[in-house]
Amino acid sequence: MLKSEQVGFNLLKTKDVYAILDGDKSFRSDALDEDVSLPYQSGPMLVEVLNKFGIDATYDSSSRWMYVNVLLEHCIENNRVSDMLAYFFSLERFQNDFYGLTPEEIKRRHGAVVEGAIAAINSVLFFGGHELRCFGNNYVIVSVDDVPEMSIPSINTIDRSYIKDMAERAQEDIELGNFDSALTKARTLLEEVFCWAIERKGVQPSSSGDVGKLFSQVKCLYNIHADRTMDRRICDLVNGLNKIVDSIGQMRNKQGDAHGVGASRVNIEDYHARLAVNAAANVADFVLSVVHRAERNGH
Repeated sequence: MLKSEQVGFNLLKTKDVYAILDGDKSFRSDALDEDVSLPYQSGPMLVEVLNKFGIDATYDSSSRWMYVNVLLEHCIENNRVSDMLAYFFSLERFQNDFYGLTPEEIKRRHGAVVEGAIAAINSVLFFGGHELRCFGNNYVIVSVDDVPEMSIPSINTIDRSYIKDMAERAQEDIELGNFDSALTKARTLLEEVFCWAIERKGVQPSSSGDVGKLFSQVKCLYNIHADRTMDRRICDLVNGLNKIVDSIGQMRNKQGDAHGVGASRVNIEDYHARLAVNAAANVADFVLSVVHRAERNGH
């Protein structure tokens, strides 16, 4: 993590922000026209969250905000603040609060509460000239005057360790019940591997944000096409990659995984999320192997 990013996330280290995250503090939702809050987290519940994020903690008489402080410091140090915020905002944590509502009302209220929580946090950060912004499932602290843009990633090195690490982080999200973040990481893994493969050929990746178009570039550049010289079963297998890439891209595109009201979402179970993550890792590994073989053969 860059030092500037650490300083930015340190701005979250206030009792007012902690009270928003642990459900102590209510805030106004303009969309719902009522006061709302994030799900209340008891001390034992917060200790469980600490344990899930790899912190060895046990419940004692500490104030609840202190547990949130420990968690935030750990996540700043380990570059996991986005994961932490995504966990606190995840739909699965609202199950008790929204029990009995229709799926449409659950989605509407969830989006509105998260939007209100971010606005409430920004009301704390505003006096220092900063705000929390969300891009997909990634959170950043920026100056209120900044207009950051999401760009196509430029990756210097992709290897199996990178793929394994990204997949493991996505699996951790699934264990935490944060399926949105896991799907985002699956899509990001594909996007970064595809962009890396394209750039290895000295070509500019498509800037459309469509992971399917990036995969089409990869297939064209590396001649990954099922043809009549290939065994039919291999052709079917290769053709199946297109459906995998398209499905993951559609499940969690750059608009669909935002936490705004009306965001399009896919209701999935943990095993669906695991399937998406494992499939993305397999496609990424396949493309990595294709690139290495092409470079060994001088193509």
